[in-house]
Amino acid sequence: MRSVVLVALAAAIGNMLQGWDNATIAGAVIYIKKEFHLEKEPKIEGLIVAMSLIGATMITTFSGPVSDRVGRRSMLILSSLLYFLSSIVMFWSPNVYVLLFARLLDGFGIGLAVTLVPIYISETAPSEIRGLLNTFPQFCGSGGMFLSYCLVFGMSLQESPSWRLMLGVLSIPSILYFVLAAFFLPESPRWLVSKGRMEEARQVLQRLRDREDVSGLSFYQH
Repeated sequence: MRSVVLVALAAAIGNMLQGWDNATIAGAVIYIKKEFHLEKEPKIEGLIVAMSLIGATMITTFSGPVSDRVGRRSMLILSSLLYFLSSIVMFWSPNVYVLLFARLLDGFGIGLAVTLVPIYISETAPSEIRGLLNTFPQFCGSGGMFLSYCLVFGMSLQESPSWRLMLGVLSIPSILYFVLAAFFLPESPRWLVSKGRMEEARQVLQRLRDREDVSGLSFYQH
């Protein structure tokens, strides 16, 4: 089952980035408020924090049907690209409006990850350990929050803490997420079967189960 566990961990990096982002903005907003003079603009300050949740809510309304058409893996790759792009734009943001847009893009990446990673893990994991592997997204999300809090704390000890660096450093793990999603994660075998791509599904299952004979698996038969 080692292959299945590694695939689940790789996919759950998307949830780690969600936890990372949620914790980072909590610390960075203090310095954002100072740079953009938002002391008397609590609504804008709140929007900066909430915009990623707004984006996540928006994209989850149709991420499921879209992933049914184009595949789980493709949507996870898109999630990693959105994480990366948003982190670069947040780092560059010349004004608060660009920052709000970047936070919205970030929310799109979050929404795809939190919606599709549990589905992807469920469709790749055998029933014997499916419940265990579906704890990985929550575990990785909490781990991402912890790492981010440590990072923000360390940066806040500097003489001039940079909120841009706090938010921009998200680009580094998002690159790892993209590489894994694009070159390591297989497509969901259940999705392949639903599209009639039986031979591809068989090959993916052989890799995930580390055995040649996968004909006895119920969803493969269907």
